[in-house]
Amino acid sequence: MADANILAWLGTSVAGTPLWAWSLFVTLVLGLLALDLGVFHRGERVIGLRESLASSLFYIAAALCFCGWIWFSFGSQAGLSFLTAYVLEKSLSLDNIFVFSLIFGYFTIPATLQHRVLFWGILGVLVLRALLIAAGTALVREFSWLLTVFGILLIGAAVQMFRHDERKFSFSQTRIVDNFRRWFRVTDQLHGRAFFVRLTDDSVPSRHRWFATPLFLALLLVEFADVIFAFESVPAVLSITQEPYLVYTSNIFAILGLRAMYFAISSGMEKLQYLKHTLALILMFIGGKILYQDFGGHVEPLISLSVTLFLLIGGIVYSWWRMREAGKAGSAQQEKASSETLV
Repeated sequence: MADANILAWLGTSVAGTPLWAWSLFVTLVLGLLALDLGVFHRGERVIGLRESLASSLFYIAAALCFCGWIWFSFGSQAGLSFLTAYVLEKSLSLDNIFVFSLIFGYFTIPATLQHRVLFWGILGVLVLRALLIAAGTALVREFSWLLTVFGILLIGAAVQMFRHDERKFSFSQTRIVDNFRRWFRVTDQLHGRAFFVRLTDDSVPSRHRWFATPLFLALLLVEFADVIFAFESVPAVLSITQEPYLVYTSNIFAILGLRAMYFAISSGMEKLQYLKHTLALILMFIGGKILYQDFGGHVEPLISLSVTLFLLIGGIVYSWWRMREAGKAGSAQQEKASSETLV
């Protein structure tokens, strides 16, 4: 009798998906996070290129395995929708890497502590994305015309990215740091790996108070940056599917590997100078697809997946090629200048 009740409970539908499927996903994510923090990155250290690439490939493999399970359990359409949403979210999340670099540079966070900030940032993203996706899917199902609004907003965001070569994260506009310092005590320097420390209050030497450290401010801005980018990526994924399970799982799997990807390409970001143009093209394609479908057209998920992959790979290859050509041109000019000096 107890077993029957448990099976019935696990079969309960939550947001259109059985509870056992949600439980499996949550268990898998928690296991990956425990493996990451408890085995792969137990201490604070600089993560090398080889290790970051291996970690990134590991998370991609985990996402593909989960996609295969969805394909087998819920059908090919669900599996293809998950894969398309995952690739799209993975592509758009690359823009976060530029912002992470600015945040760490602004607070002069050493490389040994950056993984700690990003790890705890992921835990916050698990909750924030769940809230945004739940609200987004509910609103789209209740007001279908909102998807058209999302399409227009995505095209507008793409135009903005084309107009500005660098979408710099403005600390002065957000005013988060200034407001936080106004209401809470913050130390001027880092205190190791601590987000909060208990120090002597200068006004009352005999009293100790809790202070936030710049490491916590960096974490706060990482969370804020993800919310800002989610207003672009979540509507884009909703154009692929409105199933909350597929939207949320694809988002989280893409974000889980974002930390490893950051360490893999952060040192070579200057070589990806056309990546933002590529992301703008992807946003424009998704926005255009939404509007096209509003007029009665239909774009298969496989086409969306193919176009997204083509644009992403093409943008990366083109950026590296232009950088290499620029390097060759610079070397040629130096050789010419040296020969003229000798003459």
